[in-house]
Amino acid sequence: MERAIHQYLSSIGREGGRKSRRNLDCATAREMVRVREARRAFARFYSRCFWSCDPGYRVTAADLSWVAEQLMRHGGRQAFEVGTKLCP
Repeated sequence: MERAIHQYLSSIGREGGRKSRRNLDCATAREMVRVREARRAFARFYSRCFWSCDPGYRVTAADLSWVAEQLMRHGGRQAFEVGTKLCP
């Protein structure tokens, strides 16, 4: 009985591991990283660069150039460096 349960749980775990793996191409993975960094920068430099926006705004891939522009224009040296990394 225990062996049957063990085999069943093993098969479920194996199947879940196969389904949860993503196959991303390099460009998509890079864009995901850029969006994540833009969201961090939005939160970090909110009071300097994005004070007129909704604080709960969710940055998307379409907003990358806008976030970079605002960082480089209004944020100072640290924000400028982050902005140049977002949109080289």
